[in-house]
Amino acid sequence: MFSPAVKAPVAPSSSEQIADALVNIGALHDLPFEDRMWLATHGREVCVSAGEVLFEEGATADHMVLILKGEIHVRRQHGGPVALFIGRTGQMTGILPFSRMKSYGGQGFAVSPVWALLVARTEFPAMLEAIPSMAQRVVSTLLDRVREVTRIEQQAEKLSALGKLAGNLAHELNNPASAAQRAAATVVEAVQAYRRNRFRFINLCLNQEQIHTIEAWESKVLDRPLPMPGINEQPGALDYLKREETVRGWLTQRGCAEAWEIAPELAEQGVTVADLDELSSTIGPAQICISLQFFARYLRSSRAADTLLISAARIFDLIDAVKDYSNMDRAPILQVDVPAGLDATLLMFQSRMQHVKVERDYEKGLPRISAYSGELNQVWTALIENALDALGAGTPLDGSSSVGEEKEEGTLRITCRMEGDMLLVEIWDTGPGIPPELQERIFEPFFTTKAPGRGLGLGLDYAMRIVRKHRGHLSVKSEPGSTCFRVRLPLDQLQAY
Repeated sequence: MFSPAVKAPVAPSSSEQIADALVNIGALHDLPFEDRMWLATHGREVCVSAGEVLFEEGATADHMVLILKGEIHVRRQHGGPVALFIGRTGQMTGILPFSRMKSYGGQGFAVSPVWALLVARTEFPAMLEAIPSMAQRVVSTLLDRVREVTRIEQQAEKLSALGKLAGNLAHELNNPASAAQRAAATVVEAVQAYRRNRFRFINLCLNQEQIHTIEAWESKVLDRPLPMPGINEQPGALDYLKREETVRGWLTQRGCAEAWEIAPELAEQGVTVADLDELSSTIGPAQICISLQFFARYLRSSRAADTLLISAARIFDLIDAVKDYSNMDRAPILQVDVPAGLDATLLMFQSRMQHVKVERDYEKGLPRISAYSGELNQVWTALIENALDALGAGTPLDGSSSVGEEKEEGTLRITCRMEGDMLLVEIWDTGPGIPPELQERIFEPFFTTKAPGRGLGLGLDYAMRIVRKHRGHLSVKSEPGSTCFRVRLPLDQLQAY
């Protein structure tokens, strides 16, 4: 039903003018003038200003719309910024004969001034009788419209998946990037401190024996395993604090002004008062303070350098995972290592699995299969995301986490093994399960049980079509506390392409 605001123009056009304008409708361009006159006399002319709403989402669709001029956008209220449909000058849209459309799938509004002709559903039988060629024209328009709407929906689904992937990846990259930034700042600070104080160390004028003693002492401390509290020892944090206070007191007694800087680093390395007494037997208080200060700075900068290396390695691992996931710079048909693709996909969802127990069970020596690797990864993405949604696992895309008690949200188990001449992948979750009456519908396009704006209902349909493209089979088995999606893929894919 069109909005009550959509009314006939103040100065209606003549039937001849409307009939002449109908020749610009793509599906009607070769329609005889008398047939166009029939439409002009049996239709209702409307004019709508830019910004006005023509119909609301869910309203009954009861008119065929012939857009003589202007542009109409149809957008879902909860579907995000992507337009579901765009109608422009020369298009035939709205409810059409033979269409199963019952209501409008989104809100329609005029982007520019619109001049259109509306033909009521009640006129369709008479129209098809008066203009027999309209049947073929309508069917062709319906086919084109289905293809266009499906393309737009798939694009929206891919954009939604890309947004989730980008959010997960940003969350994963944030941790090593932040650690690398802090470590780099520590290294810069240490280098600047070395430059300021290097002459203090030179002025110590240590003899050869003292130098060898300091070197041997430092080597012994560095080679010693870091302190690991045993069963009967104090907790690690308390043990560290106690050791730090003891070391700081020892240094303060010997007049070390930098005790606050030295003590934490030595305590973390496991240095004790006995170690310090051993060193002080060879060199004096002034010499030992400066020597320990330089040693503490070395410990701090070396740990920062290790952090830089580990963080950089983590970032490169993530980049490699993204390249494997998206198959950048590769041919579309590859010899695919399915377990590796599953692992790369899991890595993309790492930020959502902080409290999810992940179990992998891959049979050893699995053969590679010829497949569209990027498309198979889309299948794993849809199924793993579906499992995580069922488990209630999720981290906001901005990387923030909820405050509260951390608890395990469930188990995600992925198995991959041979089953006859097929490769079988199973993705299990311990969520609430899928009701029996919905299990046969979850693979239907646009069917979703998610809240408005959370999904378009194309993920599992897309996964099903990809699996079928590979001559495989996708099925689900679910009961409360156990849901399993099974993907079977043939080893010989030569006939699939």
